[in-house]
Amino acid sequence: MTHLILDGTLIECDRVAGVRDNGNDLWFSQKHKAFGGNVQFLAAPDGMPLWVSEVEPGSTPDITAARIHALPALYKAAAEGLPTLADKGYIGAGIGIHVPVRRPKGQSEQALQADTRTTNTLIRGLRALGERAAAELKERWRALKRVTLSPSRIGDIARAALVLNSHWK
Repeated sequence: MTHLILDGTLIECDRVAGVRDNGNDLWFSQKHKAFGGNVQFLAAPDGMPLWVSEVEPGSTPDITAARIHALPALYKAAAEGLPTLADKGYIGAGIGIHVPVRRPKGQSEQALQADTRTTNTLIRGLRALGERAAAELKERWRALKRVTLSPSRIGDIARAALVLNSHWK
């Protein structure tokens, strides 16, 4: 493989009681405006899902969930020459995790240098297949559309779907 693709997704579930220290609901994602669990995916360059993390509450940002479950192994892979591509939600992830560069606040993408815009385009283009990995699992396996069990079981369901998906292919 030339690279890996890291992405996170919210798998919706029924509401479960759980409150964070600041009073917000633990399983509610402000980004998606829905209750669910945050699951991290690793995909091959061709978009084939390779690995699914354990679930974190929906209020957990992608970078935090990745730091818990994926990044330690990805740092080792990067040291051996296997880079990982991710979206802007993983800015600051560390060595070997390549993300697009943010444009200056209040300016268009054209404010970036041509080389930076080209790099961003290449990263986004290569990552598109990785986005497909999470969507493929969620769309193909109805159990991941909306989980009605305890949200702590979402990771188990996603890993089972990953195994079934590899056998289906």
